[in-house]
Amino acid sequence: MADEVKLHGFWPSPFSHRVIWALKIKGVDYDYIEEDLPHNKSELLLKYNPVYKKIPVLVHGGKPIAESLIILEYIEDTWPQNPLLPTDPYEKALARFWIKFAETMVTSFRAIIRSTDEEEREKGAKEVVERLKTLEEKALGDKKFFGGDAINMVDITYGLVGYWFKNVEIVMGVKLLDSNTLPRLYEWAENFMKVPVIQENLPDRDKLVAYIRIVRERGSQQNPSN
Repeated sequence: MADEVKLHGFWPSPFSHRVIWALKIKGVDYDYIEEDLPHNKSELLLKYNPVYKKIPVLVHGGKPIAESLIILEYIEDTWPQNPLLPTDPYEKALARFWIKFAETMVTSFRAIIRSTDEEEREKGAKEVVERLKTLEEKALGDKKFFGGDAINMVDITYGLVGYWFKNVEIVMGVKLLDSNTLPRLYEWAENFMKVPVIQENLPDRDKLVAYIRIVRERGSQQNPSN
């Protein structure tokens, strides 16, 4: 029980996949529990995350940790092998700054998917692209990955850019990651998606596109993951 690791997740959620990727990179064995969201949350999920009632939730030795970015920090602190953050204090602080920066973009991204108002969607798309430009110029620069030659926690945090954005484009017709306007970030996304541990742990594209279409039709404002 002391070493038992369980992950409560939801298959289309990029936030669940953040945690899955980190656990895979660290080589941590875990049991995955798929939640039936958003309306049939398990009693365990409500018990483990009574405040937000969202996935993902990591349960280690019976102790729950909620919120994907907090879970990533916990994984890094608990399993030091294959580090996901720099050891230099300043570089580590910079990485955490850009991880925090992702939260503002996620809010706008959700508006694109879930809003039924076209004007609100366009506003959300414009905000996402502006943040991506900042990310490309200030954080990525000329590096292959945010972590340099290998992916780190910043790359994992922005993993939704490399896969979920493209699928939203298919459904919504909203182009968020353009090779002409964001060439370095576009190349980063291509490289990120080719990393075996990422490529092997992604939701099925057709299934995800179908799910995004359902969310769009319902115009749901509920966020089952974070």
